[in-house]
Amino acid sequence: MSTALKRLGAEFPVEAMGLLGDDEHGAHLYRICDEMGIERSQLIMRDDVETSLTLAMTAQATGKRTFFHAANAHAVQTPDDFDFGKSNCRIAHFGLPGLHAKLDAPWQNDASGWVTVLKKARAVGMKTNVELVSVEPEKIRAAALPMLPYLDTLIINDFEVGALAEIETVENGATDPHACRKAAEILMQRFALSLCAIHFPAGGVVLARNGDVAEQPSVNVPRSEIIGSNGAGDSFAAGILFGHHEGWPIAQSLKLAHASAATSLRSQATTISILPWRECLKQAEIWGWR
Repeated sequence: MSTALKRLGAEFPVEAMGLLGDDEHGAHLYRICDEMGIERSQLIMRDDVETSLTLAMTAQATGKRTFFHAANAHAVQTPDDFDFGKSNCRIAHFGLPGLHAKLDAPWQNDASGWVTVLKKARAVGMKTNVELVSVEPEKIRAAALPMLPYLDTLIINDFEVGALAEIETVENGATDPHACRKAAEILMQRFALSLCAIHFPAGGVVLARNGDVAEQPSVNVPRSEIIGSNGAGDSFAAGILFGHHEGWPIAQSLKLAHASAATSLRSQATTISILPWRECLKQAEIWGWR
């Protein structure tokens, strides 16, 4: 998320916060932050843990991905590792509930450590957003539902919104866009979200608290341009949050989200092929929309 925002050309402060091991992977993340101008004073490195690591394997024939995840530092991270009073950021974005043992478990009087962290962020006036991981629906609900009352925005995929709303949004590998919108409407009705954005291969939909709705097909990226899809969902979310932070209309934010995700597909890495936001939108128009 932080690198995608910087590649889009964010002029506002971008900060990384979390727990790393004192190892080569932690040092690599420090180098990325320094090279891209990402504030990292609260990206804490400790010598008693190893940096979390995920190996993403993509089948050449189908593009289907398999992930091998070692939680490491994420498994021991607690709400005490977050101090939002030292940050001057306006939006706190959190990643992957369900893969952090202590944060996923109850913490003091809260349903989970994530809830405690969200409360801490909101206590200093930050808006909050979360991304999910596409595991079994019951695991998604267990991790995410306690967090939803403390979220301002939610940017997730077709499968995840179906899991949260408990309706079928993907059947036999095909997404039902109308079901995705219905699922998003259910979440907007149940919780005080200011914005809910859903993405799927053919397009996306964004609902705002004021009643505005934006729907937009995805970019028709030529097959010859596609190298890998790792990070595409994060790149989409970065486009939404970029526009949201800058006060754009949701339709414009949705277009940028698709364009950001589309340009990210041109590399095996997650975000290195994302273009500055104006160039992203120009490239999307060149390729056209589905």
